[in-house]
Amino acid sequence: MRGRVEYLNVGQVAERCGVATSALRFYETKGLIQSVRTAGNQRRYDRAVIRRVAIIKAAQTVGLTLDEIADALQKLPQNKTPTKQDWTRMSRAWREQLDEQIDRMHQLRDKLTGCIGCGCLSMRSCTLFNPADRAAGHGNGPRYLLGNTPSEPVPDLDC
Repeated sequence: MRGRVEYLNVGQVAERCGVATSALRFYETKGLIQSVRTAGNQRRYDRAVIRRVAIIKAAQTVGLTLDEIADALQKLPQNKTPTKQDWTRMSRAWREQLDEQIDRMHQLRDKLTGCIGCGCLSMRSCTLFNPADRAAGHGNGPRYLLGNTPSEPVPDLDC
């Protein structure tokens, strides 16, 4: 049986987790963590929030969005420290997405070595892969780095 709950103030949690107090307030507004309020309306956090913040930071480090992190954290009880099994379940769910991100990063790295992506920025100067600025027909931004290919038909822009 669990004894009396020990609550931490926002400064204690921020220091322990290595984040700014504003980050904790932001995470709370996004529903990633929860606090209780004192009679003076000050935030107090259950110690379980420390592990949740660690999960948030780890997930952000590998490029997951706050929405993706929130979806995973919603499956956990709020005032219970996430377990190793919880982390295993979350990381398995993210594995395929992370593998896809790694593949995209490898492709980006490989394309950047030769030039700036051979038309990826719709530059007129790359006549090899992007004659007459064809890549612009796919939309703004680094088209070839975002997945379009030089051999792909370009939509007709003359409306």
